[in-house]
Amino acid sequence: MSLVSDFPAAASSDANRHFGGKLAFETDCDDVATVLRDGQPDFVLLHVVGTPEAYAKRHIPGAIHLPHREITEERMADWPEETLFVVYCAGPHCNGADKAAFKLSGLGRSVKLMIGGITGWEDEGFPFASGDQPGHL
Repeated sequence: MSLVSDFPAAASSDANRHFGGKLAFETDCDDVATVLRDGQPDFVLLHVVGTPEAYAKRHIPGAIHLPHREITEERMADWPEETLFVVYCAGPHCNGADKAAFKLSGLGRSVKLMIGGITGWEDEGFPFASGDQPGHL
Protein backbone atom coordinates (compact mmCIF):
# COMPACT_ATOMS: atom_id res chain seq x y z
CA MET A 1 0.00 0.00 0.00
CA SER A 2 1.08 3.53 -0.69
CA LEU A 3 -0.24 7.03 -0.14
CA VAL A 4 -1.90 6.66 -3.54
CA SER A 5 -3.54 3.29 -2.96
CA ASP A 6 -4.42 3.64 0.75
CA PHE A 7 -7.87 4.60 -0.49
CA PRO A 8 -9.00 2.21 -3.21
CA ALA A 9 -9.94 3.64 -6.59
CA ALA A 10 -13.65 4.00 -7.25
CA ALA A 11 -15.47 1.47 -9.36
CA SER A 12 -15.21 2.42 -13.02
CA SER A 13 -18.96 3.07 -13.25
CA ASP A 14 -18.72 5.49 -10.31
CA ALA A 15 -15.63 7.14 -11.80
CA ASN A 16 -17.41 7.51 -15.13
CA ARG A 17 -20.36 9.29 -13.46
CA HIS A 18 -18.04 11.49 -11.40
CA PHE A 19 -15.78 12.62 -14.24
CA GLY A 20 -18.67 12.99 -16.67
CA GLY A 21 -20.36 15.17 -14.08
CA LYS A 22 -17.28 17.37 -13.76
CA LEU A 23 -17.13 17.82 -17.53
CA ALA A 24 -20.75 18.98 -17.53
CA PHE A 25 -19.66 21.90 -15.31
CA GLU A 26 -16.14 22.65 -16.62
CA THR A 27 -14.08 23.12 -19.71
CA ASP A 28 -10.40 23.98 -20.01
CA CYS A 29 -8.23 26.56 -21.71
CA ASP A 30 -7.07 24.24 -24.49
CA ASP A 31 -10.62 23.26 -25.47
CA VAL A 32 -11.72 26.90 -25.49
CA ALA A 33 -8.66 27.92 -27.55
CA THR A 34 -9.26 25.11 -30.06
CA VAL A 35 -12.88 26.15 -30.59
CA LEU A 36 -11.97 29.85 -30.83
CA ARG A 37 -9.21 29.06 -33.35
CA ASP A 38 -11.74 27.15 -35.47
CA GLY A 39 -13.74 30.37 -35.61
CA GLN A 40 -17.18 28.93 -34.88
CA PRO A 41 -17.66 28.94 -31.11
CA ASP A 42 -20.92 27.46 -29.86
CA PHE A 43 -20.69 29.50 -26.65
CA VAL A 44 -20.29 33.06 -25.44
CA LEU A 45 -17.06 33.61 -23.51
CA LEU A 46 -17.40 35.97 -20.56
CA HIS A 47 -14.56 37.73 -18.72
CA VAL A 48 -16.37 38.14 -15.41
CA VAL A 49 -13.97 40.05 -13.15
CA GLY A 50 -12.06 43.27 -13.00
CA THR A 51 -12.44 46.76 -14.33
CA PRO A 52 -12.87 47.80 -17.94
CA GLU A 53 -9.27 49.04 -17.77
CA ALA A 54 -7.97 45.63 -16.66
CA TYR A 55 -9.99 43.95 -19.42
CA ALA A 56 -8.57 46.41 -21.99
CA LYS A 57 -5.06 45.62 -20.81
CA ARG A 58 -5.40 41.83 -21.23
CA HIS A 59 -8.21 39.38 -21.89
CA ILE A 60 -8.80 36.13 -23.71
CA PRO A 61 -9.53 36.82 -27.37
CA GLY A 62 -13.24 36.67 -28.08
CA ALA A 63 -14.26 37.33 -24.48
CA ILE A 64 -16.89 39.89 -23.57
CA HIS A 65 -16.30 41.83 -20.37
CA LEU A 66 -19.30 41.28 -18.12
CA PRO A 67 -18.39 41.39 -14.42
CA HIS A 68 -20.36 38.91 -12.34
CA ARG A 69 -21.90 41.80 -10.38
CA GLU A 70 -23.56 42.96 -13.62
CA ILE A 71 -25.13 39.62 -14.55
CA THR A 72 -28.85 40.25 -14.33
CA GLU A 73 -31.90 38.90 -16.07
CA GLU A 74 -32.18 42.16 -18.00
CA ARG A 75 -28.56 42.07 -19.17
CA MET A 76 -28.73 38.40 -20.18
CA ALA A 77 -31.79 39.11 -22.35
CA ASP A 78 -29.24 40.18 -25.01
CA TRP A 79 -28.70 36.47 -25.74
CA PRO A 80 -31.15 33.69 -26.67
CA GLU A 81 -32.23 31.43 -23.80
CA GLU A 82 -30.35 28.43 -25.24
CA THR A 83 -26.96 30.23 -25.26
CA LEU A 84 -24.13 28.39 -23.54
CA PHE A 85 -21.88 30.71 -21.54
CA VAL A 86 -18.28 29.94 -20.63
CA VAL A 87 -17.02 32.05 -17.76
CA TYR A 88 -13.49 32.71 -16.54
CA CYS A 89 -11.78 34.84 -13.95
CA ALA A 90 -8.21 35.57 -12.89
CA GLY A 91 -7.31 31.98 -12.05
CA PRO A 92 -7.40 29.32 -9.35
CA HIS A 93 -7.04 31.95 -6.62
CA CYS A 94 -10.20 33.76 -7.78
CA ASN A 95 -13.84 32.74 -7.37
CA GLY A 96 -15.38 35.31 -9.71
CA ALA A 97 -16.15 32.64 -12.31
CA ASP A 98 -17.95 30.58 -9.65
CA LYS A 99 -20.02 33.64 -8.73
CA ALA A 100 -20.86 34.24 -12.39
CA ALA A 101 -21.75 30.58 -12.95
CA PHE A 102 -23.96 30.65 -9.87
CA LYS A 103 -25.80 33.75 -11.10
CA LEU A 104 -26.18 32.46 -14.66
CA SER A 105 -27.46 29.07 -13.57
CA GLY A 106 -29.84 30.79 -11.16
CA LEU A 107 -31.25 32.65 -14.16
CA GLY A 108 -31.80 29.33 -15.92
CA ARG A 109 -28.81 29.80 -18.24
CA SER A 110 -26.41 27.07 -19.37
CA VAL A 111 -22.90 27.70 -18.13
CA LYS A 112 -19.48 26.10 -17.88
CA LEU A 113 -16.48 27.37 -15.98
CA MET A 114 -13.15 27.51 -17.81
CA ILE A 115 -10.75 26.07 -15.27
CA GLY A 116 -7.47 27.91 -14.87
CA GLY A 117 -8.81 31.29 -15.94
CA ILE A 118 -6.30 33.88 -17.11
CA THR A 119 -3.51 32.12 -15.20
CA GLY A 120 -4.21 28.84 -16.99
CA TRP A 121 -4.48 30.58 -20.36
CA GLU A 122 -1.09 32.20 -19.81
CA ASP A 123 0.44 28.92 -18.58
CA GLU A 124 -0.71 27.26 -21.82
CA GLY A 125 1.10 29.97 -23.82
CA PHE A 126 -2.03 31.24 -25.59
CA PRO A 127 -2.09 34.86 -26.78
CA PHE A 128 -4.12 37.60 -25.18
CA ALA A 129 -6.14 40.39 -26.75
CA SER A 130 -6.13 43.98 -25.60
CA GLY A 131 -8.44 46.93 -26.02
CA ASP A 132 -12.08 47.37 -25.23
CA GLN A 133 -13.29 44.92 -27.91
CA PRO A 134 -13.27 41.10 -27.67
CA GLY A 135 -10.80 40.56 -30.53
CA HIS A 136 -10.06 37.19 -32.16
CA LEU A 137 -7.73 34.27 -31.55
